[in-house]
Amino acid sequence: MPSPAPAHPIRLVVTDIDGTLVKHDRTLAASTIAAAARLRSAGVLLGLVSSRPAHGMDVLLGPLGIDTPRAGFNGGEILDIQNRLLRERTIPEAACRDAVAMLEAAGTDVWVFTGGEWLLKNPNAHYIPREQLSISMPWRVVDDFAPYLAHVHKVMGTSTDFALMGRMEQDVRGKVGAAAAVHRSQDYYLDVTHPEANKGTASVALAELLGVPMQQVACLGDMPNDLPMFAACGFAIAMGNAPDAVKQHAAAITAGNDSDGWAQAIDTYVLPYAGRG
Repeated sequence: MPSPAPAHPIRLVVTDIDGTLVKHDRTLAASTIAAAARLRSAGVLLGLVSSRPAHGMDVLLGPLGIDTPRAGFNGGEILDIQNRLLRERTIPEAACRDAVAMLEAAGTDVWVFTGGEWLLKNPNAHYIPREQLSISMPWRVVDDFAPYLAHVHKVMGTSTDFALMGRMEQDVRGKVGAAAAVHRSQDYYLDVTHPEANKGTASVALAELLGVPMQQVACLGDMPNDLPMFAACGFAIAMGNAPDAVKQHAAAITAGNDSDGWAQAIDTYVLPYAGRG
């Protein structure tokens, strides 16, 4: 069976980061850095979209040669290469307070991202070292989140109890309804953002800022919160480590993020169609 192919030339690649662009240890594979260089040589733009803060992607910009805008908090903030704020969406305060209250009542560790800060109550939370490795940001302990909830980009619930996180995804979504977007970015992370801050609207915003029509955008992802991006982009590629529920929405599937899957996808599904048509 022949490999699937984009129906249009590819001028922009929008990629998720964790579980996709980087390996499980949060580092870039040499093959990924080399593939990004091949994209540049072919004139294909590369944009980053993540549930991370926009500044949590800074460490990737140099190695990948990225000078395009980047969308953090699933599009809750978009910064250009000079770190100027291009677009912003914060969670409605009532929904923010409901989400925090429910996550705390369930016993999860709650993190609040606001004003460029990462706020938390429990400095011994299990996933702090992992998150700090990813986003290279310091955290600050507060006694009470209440004074900070009027202008929040993202609320996160974290727990080693994956089943609990699955239940909380449904419970919080049921409580806040259309007032916020509620998705797990990992089995152990639940992200709450503005209702229009998702990777679909983020990828559309990046394409608009770069002047590329969506049918000429390829995207890569691995988790359910990448599905809005899959639906918006012209050609969606799922990582081999993605669950089947994600893979079934992709036009193509590549190898896993620890098996040079990102570079494989670029070489198989993007570069042969760069500038075609």
